[in-house]
Parts: sequence; C-alpha cells; structure tokens
Amino acid sequence: MSPLRKASAALSSVRLRATAAATLVVALALGLAALALVAVLRGTLQNNADAEATRKAVAAAPYAETMELMPATPLSPVVEPPGESSIAITKDMTKDVTKEGDGGPVAVVGRNGKVQLRDGTTATIADPDLLLTDDKTASATEWAAPQKYAVAGVKVATASGPAMVWSRVPLEGAEKALQTLYSALLPGVPAVLLVVAGMTWISVGRALAPVAAIRTKVADITARDLHQRVPVPGSKDEIAALATTVNGTLDRLETAVDTHKRFVADAAHELRSPIATLRARLELAEPSELTREALADVERLQSLAADLLILAKLDAGEPLRAAELDLGQVAAEESVRARRRPEVRLELDIEPDVVMKGSRAHLDRLVTNLADNAVRHAASTVRVRVHAEEEQAVLEVQDDGPGIPPEQREAVFARFTRLDEARARDAGGAGLGLPIARDIAHLHGGTLVYADSGFIAKFPLNH
Repeated sequence: MSPLRKASAALSSVRLRATAAATLVVALALGLAALALVAVLRGTLQNNADAEATRKAVAAAPYAETMELMPATPLSPVVEPPGESSIAITKDMTKDVTKEGDGGPVAVVGRNGKVQLRDGTTATIADPDLLLTDDKTASATEWAAPQKYAVAGVKVATASGPAMVWSRVPLEGAEKALQTLYSALLPGVPAVLLVVAGMTWISVGRALAPVAAIRTKVADITARDLHQRVPVPGSKDEIAALATTVNGTLDRLETAVDTHKRFVADAAHELRSPIATLRARLELAEPSELTREALADVERLQSLAADLLILAKLDAGEPLRAAELDLGQVAAEESVRARRRPEVRLELDIEPDVVMKGSRAHLDRLVTNLADNAVRHAASTVRVRVHAEEEQAVLEVQDDGPGIPPEQREAVFARFTRLDEARARDAGGAGLGLPIARDIAHLHGGTLVYADSGFIAKFPLNH
C-alpha cells in the first residue's frame, strides 16, 4: 500500500474520527464554559465593588450632612475650576486638617483653611476614597477613572445646600482575580483536551479491537479453510452480534461449498467408468472416420473428468503429502512424457540440485499442464528451464507461439477460460489446465504467472 493511501486510510479511520469529534465537542464545551466563567466572575467582582462603593458613600452621608460647603482654596498648586466647592472627608472627623497624599484627590478647604462643621469642630482630609462636591458636579471621573475604580454617589443636604458624596473602591483586586483565572485556564484547557483525546483514542481502540480481529480472520479465510470462524468477544454488544452473524454466514457458505465440491467430485468419479468403457468399445470397433472423431471426443471427456476430479480435491483442501524432490528431474521427465507434435522441438535447460519440498503427483500435473499448453501453441520450439534464484526454485515453460496479450494474462487462469484462437475443437483443452497449475503452485506456497513468452512458476527452496 502506498504512503498516500496509508495516510488516507488513517485519516478516514473510525478511531481517528471519533477522537477528533469527542475532542472538538469537549473543546467547544470548555470554551463556552470558560467564557461564561470569566463573564460571571467579572460581573460578580464588579457588582461587589459597586456595592462596597455604595456602602461607603451611604456610611459617609451622615457626616457630610453636618458640613458646610465653602469656596475651595487648594493647599497645593492645583487650579480648581471657578465656582466649584469640594472637600474630601474621612470617617475620623476629629483630626487636624492635613493635605491628602499618595495619589488621592487634592485636598481643598474653606477660605479660613478649616472645614466648618455645625458643631464648630474641624475634620482632617485623610481618606482618598471619599469626596464631597456640590450637586452641580455631574461625576467624579477625573478623581476615579472608571477602568480603575468602582464609583458610587449619594445625594446629601448640607448646611450650604444640596451636595453629592462620592465613594470609590479600587478594582485592582478584581483584575488580579481575573488574571489568576486566566493563568489557570490557558494551560488547563489544552491539558484537558489532550487528556480527553488520549482517553478517547485508547477507549475507541479497545472497543474496535474485536473488529480488527474479525477483519483479520475474515481476510485469512479462503475457500480451502471455510471451517475457520471469527472470534466472538464476550462483551455481548453490537460487535459480538456482528461476529455471531459473520460466523453464521460462514457456516452457510461452508455448507454450500462442501455440497458443491462433493457434487463435482462425485460427478467426475462416476463419469470415469462409463467414459472408460465407451473408449474401450470405440477402440474395439471397426476403424473409421466416425470412430476416430468419437475417440477424440471421449479422450477430451476423460481429460475433463480427470481435471474436475483433481480440482475437487484441491478445493477440498486435502493435506499435502510433501517430500523433498528435485524440481529439475520432475520437469525433465514430465516434459518428455507430455503430448508432442512432430514439428515441435523440446529444449531442456535444467540446473541440477534445485531441491524443494512438495507433492510429486501434484508437481507432475503442473509440469504436464504447462508443457501441454506450450506444445499446443508453439510454432516450432518449447523450452523448459529450471534454476535457483534468490532462495526460490524457478520453473520456466516457454514457447515461440503467438503469446498471450497483456490484458488477458490473468484471465487465462480463470476456470473454463480459453482465448479465441484456442476455441477450435481440434485445439483441445477445456480451460482447466492453467487454473489447476496455479492452484497447485499456491498449494506449495509458490506463484504462477505469465511473463514474456511463457509461464514462470516459483517455489520456496528446501534447505
């Protein structure tokens, strides 16, 4: 199988598709869950910050109502917009007035430098997260950037009129919590996907292992060993049902094939006796053109019956009675005994000691069939060659006839197949010689093909 075909088969495997599908589904689910988790956490932290800001503003409102807003004079070189009055307040209203520091708003006080309360005391500007402005100030965005703080405002009524108490809560803690979540999700989600893919790959592989065993066994079963059965897993699931169904099909197929083989064998065997009797009577009859033609037909019937009988034996898978033999000796003896035409010359090129293990009767029939076929189609010469090549015993039977076209070189090995030029009645043969020869070659663990100008059979050498 080519690398491209192997890659295509791997990509189309059920195991890979199941793993990819499961990983994709989990990835989508984890992605949506992560987005929802981030959104919910962000909203919760924002709401908590807003609630804290509101709580601080509400808590500071009673203190703000005791104050009197006055035109502001900055304690630091900060230019305030004209007409605005503002003051930062703290929960502790009993300390001296000081300047707010470290990033807070610029402290502003009244004209006399003090925050005037109704009871005549003063307040210290110390809490940078609280701010009191008049109600004309729409927001405190410059004091608390929306990206950094959660801001809440409460309207109060001071001695000098309506005012707003602003409170801010830093969002730094919420951002840190989100960053912690991101640092957990970014490596965590791919890790979970890898685990899901690995577990799915292993689980699907284990689930499909019985299918692979069934496929392997079915691929090994041929017409000669239909007694074999596929393994049935003990899971009692759909795969077990499939294996049981396959075994039932093999049972029916074996029964049908056995019936067919017995019929062919019985028919061939029963035909031999009457055909032999008919031939004997024709040979004893008065010679004539009619008897000669009848004898030729009877001879073809005898050959056909013998071919059918040996095919039935090959199909039945009878044990091979193998022994060591010299392929060159077999080829030489049987080639000489083959039916000859006076105008055809036989040439032998036999290498000695080409030893293999096989059945002498079967190999005799193989050489005879190949030699008869070559003699029948040769113009003047048939050449039989035996030699050893790359740990194989090689038998070549060649002739100088018209040869076989490339597109028909496999068709000649089908049973009852004859090429058009061989269909004449005097050509002989029923289209079984070459199929029998190939079956014998396969039975010996070898091959038989047509190449160049003849047939080549190869068998394992015996060491």
